[in-house]
Amino acid sequence: MSATPRSTKSKPKNPGSQSALRQLNQQRIIESLMGGPSTQAELARQTGLSTATVSNIVKIMLDSGLASTEPITSSGRRALNVRLNSNGAVAVGIDFGRRHLRVVLASLSYHVIAEESVMLPLGHQADEGIRAAVALLAKLLEESGTERSSVVGAGVGIPGPIDRRTGTVAQGAILPEWVGINILQHLEDTLRIPVFIDNDANLGAWSEVTWGQHTGVSNLMFLKIGSGIGAGLILNGAPYYGNVGITGEIGHATIHEQGLVCRCGNRGCLETIASTTTMIELLSRGEDRPLNPADIVRKALNRDPATLRVVDDAGLSVGRALGNVANLINPEVIVVGGPLAGLGDLLLDPIRRGLVRHAVPVIGETTTLTMSSLGDRAEALGAAALVFQHAGIRKM
Repeated sequence: MSATPRSTKSKPKNPGSQSALRQLNQQRIIESLMGGPSTQAELARQTGLSTATVSNIVKIMLDSGLASTEPITSSGRRALNVRLNSNGAVAVGIDFGRRHLRVVLASLSYHVIAEESVMLPLGHQADEGIRAAVALLAKLLEESGTERSSVVGAGVGIPGPIDRRTGTVAQGAILPEWVGINILQHLEDTLRIPVFIDNDANLGAWSEVTWGQHTGVSNLMFLKIGSGIGAGLILNGAPYYGNVGITGEIGHATIHEQGLVCRCGNRGCLETIASTTTMIELLSRGEDRPLNPADIVRKALNRDPATLRVVDDAGLSVGRALGNVANLINPEVIVVGGPLAGLGDLLLDPIRRGLVRHAVPVIGETTTLTMSSLGDRAEALGAAALVFQHAGIRKM
């Protein structure tokens, strides 16, 4: 994948400042080094930067562990050969959910250095979630022995639409307490590193074409089924964001016009039928405690009749919505992710039936439907990959 996602990130507080210029120059040097090691003189010629500027930037990269040097002889003269360290640069991936937080540390070679997830209280405020992310990041850096100076940025996934004009969480998010907050600036001010923010489903799609099994796919749809239902789109090799960044809101496709009122204000949305929240409400009746998504997976795998019926009904509705989308964009692959991924074919089979029923026959027959191999890590891994893409670092 060569295209860089046009993801929301904070604007430099002073684009003409020395720090902003230094960051831009470092990106140019990194891009040059992607083709292999080069001497500082060669880097100066390739980037158009002065030898003094290259020397200063290389020193900063050495101090942060992003690069290493070795003496060589070039044209009969001693020189320093500069190369990128595959484990020198570290990206942080943060996935905020309605009830969970996951943080990963990933190296330039797309190796997970450390990761951990914790539960968050239902209805938590943005400040509470961000404080938990800061604490968990500090813990992972310490436990893994990773220097904070090696961190090149943090990618952040939010379960809801992001207005890319302002960096705010838009109406319709699963975290209503976060709506209207400039979460992008808040995160960068708190974490004190560059931050790149995106919808969690978009990051799920990005993870599939970077970390997952679909690196050669140019047209892919990632469908996340959780407390909400959202889709991320890779079209013609690049993430698709539309006009203001609010795309893939398939959870608000109308399935039953006289159905339940959705949190978006409409009736009969897919989320009111097939979200894990709806499944839990249906299956928790008569139980001595509220169920969770892991319970749904467990009960379905144990062939509980009620659970199998709820999953089948949900899958058919999801497939119907997917059929309409597939007719519009004709994806090569649709990947299903989220906390119900462990259901495998128990969920994929009814989705496939709904897709084939409501898509144009040739589209239904040629669209590959599969479960994500990345499980509940997909969004956080996509967030980490997003950082490297914005730093000009492709997968090594």
